[in-house]
Amino acid sequence: MRYKAKDGVEVPAFLYLPRERKGKVPVVVVFHGGPEAQSRPWLSTFTQYLAVEMGMAVLTPNVRGSDGYGKSFRAMDDGVKREQSLADIGATLDYIASRAELDASRVGVYGGSYGGYMVLASAAFYPERFRAAVDVVGISSLPTFLRNTQAYRQELRRVEYGDERDPEVLKVQERISPLNAVDRIKAALFVQQGANDPRVPQSEAEQIVKAVRARGSDVWYMLALDEGHGFGKKANRDTITMATFLFLEKHLGTPSGGSGR
Repeated sequence: MRYKAKDGVEVPAFLYLPRERKGKVPVVVVFHGGPEAQSRPWLSTFTQYLAVEMGMAVLTPNVRGSDGYGKSFRAMDDGVKREQSLADIGATLDYIASRAELDASRVGVYGGSYGGYMVLASAAFYPERFRAAVDVVGISSLPTFLRNTQAYRQELRRVEYGDERDPEVLKVQERISPLNAVDRIKAALFVQQGANDPRVPQSEAEQIVKAVRARGSDVWYMLALDEGHGFGKKANRDTITMATFLFLEKHLGTPSGGSGR
């Protein structure tokens, strides 16, 4: 699929639909990490379970900054241009609303690492349009992430996100950091983190969880003490995956007439 943001940038995406459905189905938007990565139509057991067993649609956008569409597209979110790239979230929601078989009132979002940042940005900057958000080892504040990620990665990441030591760049980073807009978040939130993550440190998860809970909202939070940037051990992966399915089912429901479980 391809759809345009309001500034004219075209967003490529893949849409997975349940084969058996009656009426509108819930949607889970899955943002890839990187940010210079690319969603491809490979076999994903996560996507298949959502579509086949839970009767949900899955939409995987390649927002600006993604690999695979040329150097200009890949550079469209570098530094302070990342603020404009958030328009792709709105374009994705508008696309969902344009499809008769998709329920725009039941949309969830899932992503890891930079995809986790996009999850939190979705919940913070489009609060009325998401019901559930699953943040896996995601960035909650660009400045704190850049200061606290391992030293060997800092300069590389500053090329991508901008140098937080520049006051003008810092202003933009603060403005687009979900942590600073936590009072706007309405979606149910599930944060997942590895305690030994050298890339996106545990502090990124802890600060968003603390801030949301301080507002009186519940947050599911799962911290794996023996994991790093993601969940590599099968026992942990099985636990976190099933918890994610339960969370999405609780907040998005199952479609009437869908295949269900």
